[in-house]
Amino acid sequence: MKRLGLAVVSALFCVTPALAVDLGGNYKVTGKNSDGTAYHGEAEIVVTSENTCRITWKTGGSSVQNGICMRNGSAFSAAYSFSDGTVGLVIYELEDNGSMKGLWTIADKKGVGEETLTPE
Repeated sequence: MKRLGLAVVSALFCVTPALAVDLGGNYKVTGKNSDGTAYHGEAEIVVTSENTCRITWKTGGSSVQNGICMRNGSAFSAAYSFSDGTVGLVIYELEDNGSMKGLWTIADKKGVGEETLTPE
């Protein structure tokens, strides 16, 4: 039973290098803040290793956020920080068409936002 559990855990955290490479590039960003207001912009994902990447969002005309990201199967997550040290987290689900639909939150804030990244 312990071997089966270890195999399942190992499989959950296995990232296929070729799949991570496919995520690199430019994306159109559309989203909704936790208060329901819409926003849009662009994002760039740069693959940095077999299972990690860097992501930069440019939204709202002047807001730029830099973060780290990682893929696990059909899940893609990213963490980012603001200039005041506040941390944000977003979890996307990869769609068959290459887009990513996700939910995001900011530490110690109520509510979640929604965001879609669409390859350009």
